[in-house]
Amino acid sequence: MAGRLKDKVCIITGTGSGMGRAAALLFCEEGAKVVGSDINADNAQATLRDAQKAGGQMVSLQPADLTKQERCDALVDLALKTHGGIDVVYNNAATAYFGWMDKFTYEEFARTIEGELLIVFRFCKNSTRIYLARGGGSIINVGSIAGEAGVMGVYSASKFGMRGLSDSVRREVRADGVRVTLIEPGFVRTPMNAAMGDGLPGPEVVADAIVDAVDHPRRVRIVPKRYLLPRAIARAFPGLLDAVFGHPRIQARLNRDARADRARDPR
Repeated sequence: MAGRLKDKVCIITGTGSGMGRAAALLFCEEGAKVVGSDINADNAQATLRDAQKAGGQMVSLQPADLTKQERCDALVDLALKTHGGIDVVYNNAATAYFGWMDKFTYEEFARTIEGELLIVFRFCKNSTRIYLARGGGSIINVGSIAGEAGVMGVYSASKFGMRGLSDSVRREVRADGVRVTLIEPGFVRTPMNAAMGDGLPGPEVVADAIVDAVDHPRRVRIVPKRYLLPRAIARAFPGLLDAVFGHPRIQARLNRDARADRARDPR
């Protein structure tokens, strides 16, 4: 199968749904050899079955709770044993809790930081070790537009941290041919945003940006592009964000949405 990623070995985490599933299917379509994982074995198997049915080259570690170091190592070992190397790592898997400080527990805080940052750190560390030995490779981390404006509690904090981690890793290994791109999606149609309806752009728009980032790496890619203007405003006028999102009526609305999320998924 020919394509933009022909014969590249790509690790993708969180392939069971949303952006991870869309990326896995598109990577296969573009000729990549995909090694995927998801904590939900049924979802992971469904993506694997669909990819192989379409003629893609994909294997999967199932299930894969990547909050455990040994499962991260097992995924890397699977790629090395199956294909002899790694060219791309797309860090998509995450464990995030939503809510404001008055409702957030210490356990939820720890799990969010672990799910959003520790997993990414592990794969950055494991992949750069391999890339440095072979002369290069790609790391693509998924952040969020919420990492540009602190309006979603600890989730925003974790995505701000993702920006810092991506910047630091990129600068450490730039001279060694390792390319690091941060993808910052806005609202797209994924299970996390199910309450927002079907009017959102699909996860395929993010998957296409990820594929393009392999050959055309940039520091940051905002997807969809309509979020470029809000990001520019947030950076240029932080006081405006304080005024808007610090308004009691806006906070009441945000808190209402957070509580609705907890009612749907109390975890």
